[in-house]
Amino acid sequence: MQAAPLDVAAVRAVTRPFHEARTLPAEAYLSPDVLAWELEVFFERSWMCVGRADDLREPGDQRAVAIGDEGILLVRDGDGALVAFHNTCRHRGHELLPCGGEAVNRRVIQCPYHSWVYGLDGELRGAPWFADHPSFERSDPDNALRAARVESWGGWVFVNASGDAPPLAEHLGNLVELLDPYELDRLSSVEGHDYEIASNWKIVSENYHECYHCTEIHPELCKVTPPDSGVQVEPTGLFLGGSMELLDHAETMSLTGESRGAPFRRLDEKLRREVLYLQLMPNLLISAHPDYVMTHRLDPVAPDRTRIECRWLWAPESLELEGFDPSYASEFWDITNRQDWTACEAVQRGVAGRGFRQGPFSEMEGGVYQLAALVAQGYLAGKATGPVPTLPAKAMGLTEGA
Repeated sequence: MQAAPLDVAAVRAVTRPFHEARTLPAEAYLSPDVLAWELEVFFERSWMCVGRADDLREPGDQRAVAIGDEGILLVRDGDGALVAFHNTCRHRGHELLPCGGEAVNRRVIQCPYHSWVYGLDGELRGAPWFADHPSFERSDPDNALRAARVESWGGWVFVNASGDAPPLAEHLGNLVELLDPYELDRLSSVEGHDYEIASNWKIVSENYHECYHCTEIHPELCKVTPPDSGVQVEPTGLFLGGSMELLDHAETMSLTGESRGAPFRRLDEKLRREVLYLQLMPNLLISAHPDYVMTHRLDPVAPDRTRIECRWLWAPESLELEGFDPSYASEFWDITNRQDWTACEAVQRGVAGRGFRQGPFSEMEGGVYQLAALVAQGYLAGKATGPVPTLPAKAMGLTEGA
């Protein structure tokens, strides 16, 4: 891929050292051409999170998802393994299931247009009116569905639609180690909210990576965590983020600071007193609390519109508590989310105005700088690429000389 369709000098200004750097240019949030480039490079040609593995549990479960302009069909095969195919019939190209629709359970994969039938392994099983076709062989490999690259980690499913991204393990880097104490594979979702907001997906991500705004718009949040607490992580993969500490009275992030769940069984004392806020590029935000994990999965719809799937995940020990009610977490975060969405939409409107300029970063915006620089590096290189740039000590959340 070529570099993104943006002014090179404006993009290079983002990648300067922290105190000299500037935010992304306005066109990065407004241009349909830039979004189309991002969808192909950051989403189709990298690893995009498409949901939880337990969304498809049983052999025959099927669901189609959109990754940029690509449709991908996720399937549990006859052995219960998760496989994926391009969502295109090999006859005339009709999609096999509508993208974004509900999961179905079927013994076969069947095209709704001309009823070509495929096994759960993608092999063609039946093609009406082709039995006597002199040059047609049902077993021809070219008649099988085209396989797509799919992997799972931490209970999430990731697809590389282009088929040529580096291994998922390289994409994840030391994120696996950071989140290992939370035993993500054991967690289940029993609560979720979906949002669609009038903001670019990167504005949502930038807002996630700083609490510079928290004292202004998040009174509930500031009652359980100090906005200036925590440190940035040092990633080896295509992710970034940091931590925030809990106030002394707070067990978790809730309106009272009280937890109604069970703390994760493998957390040490340090992790029981903090929350991790991490973004696995491009579209998965992971907020790991002492007793639950919240995720936001971002789906860009237009330059100024993003669908957001928010889920809360708990360990079996919480779900087995008598009278367990997940609303103590979801209520707190729905309030906070909506405060954030209002701010993100206001930023989107402001970016579109004549008064916008590429602004500087404060020392409370180290994560925003790292995200913007990571995006800008990709814009220039024509691919999703790292590493995340380093920060001065204060912007890392450390004292000078630490």
